[in-house]
Amino acid sequence: MSKSELTLEQTSDTDLTIPQEIDSTGSKLVYLYLNAAEEATIEELQSSLRMKQLALFPYLETLTDEGLVERDGQQYVCSA
Repeated sequence: MSKSELTLEQTSDTDLTIPQEIDSTGSKLVYLYLNAAEEATIEELQSSLRMKQLALFPYLETLTDEGLVERDGQQYVCSA
């Protein structure tokens, strides 16, 4: 099963709380996906969320600047 096929059962142990400092809907969506998947590349985010890479980069930059997401090589992970 690919990361784009996450099920509720797979995420039941994950805290899906959204930090209050996240304002935009897109940033919330990216954060929730990363939190549930534990890590993802930009390509996995693009495929799973059906968003263009150009749209994802500003969300990831904002989340990184706020200290909520970290980049580890090609992978993005939640730091909170």
